[in-house]
Amino acid sequence: MHSGAMKAETGTLQGGLIRLEPLEPGHVEGLVAAAAEDPSLYRWSPVPQGRAQAAAYVETAVAWRDAGVSVPFAIVRAEDGAVIGSTRFFLQEYWAWPEGHPRHASGVPDACEIGYTWLSRSAIRTGANTEAKLLMLRHAFEVWQVLRVCLHADARNQRSRTAIQRIGGKFEGILRAHRMAADFIARDSARYSIIAAEWPLVKQRLIRLCEGRDARG
Repeated sequence: MHSGAMKAETGTLQGGLIRLEPLEPGHVEGLVAAAAEDPSLYRWSPVPQGRAQAAAYVETAVAWRDAGVSVPFAIVRAEDGAVIGSTRFFLQEYWAWPEGHPRHASGVPDACEIGYTWLSRSAIRTGANTEAKLLMLRHAFEVWQVLRVCLHADARNQRSRTAIQRIGGKFEGILRAHRMAADFIARDSARYSIIAAEWPLVKQRLIRLCEGRDARG
């Protein structure tokens, strides 16, 4: 198994409330404004504050994309084109399928993670996060035909953990000292996943949420 061996491309993912545009330097000012609405939201998340941090954030994300280990997006509100946050696919895995297997050298990931997701204060509880997850999961399971999508949250971040569970992520356990936290300690991560067999039901739930037949996120 290896990660980041190829480049998984997506282009813009278009929804009704939002669209996910490939992250680029032109989004920096929008990210600055989105993050400035309420910096206190981001205690557990690596969210850039100010233009210098936002520019470095985009530069790093683009470098990771060029290296084939990340597919970063700006979350853009459809009605006015405002940047309201960011998210990305990352740690794409390309498994060593034997020659002759249908997935051998397919050029698309076998598994991936969704993370680095944050929204402006005004975008929370508007349905933007739910639709972003629907767009990304649909692309992962229906275009790439991945077998698993993982999501992690700082174990202390109950808001993010609740949001992941709400969209259908299955809790797998706590990974101890898993990654560097936003407050620069070795954080414990709560690990969740959705597998291909679960996608049809998860998709139905996300569509219901996006249509407002349940609480919005």
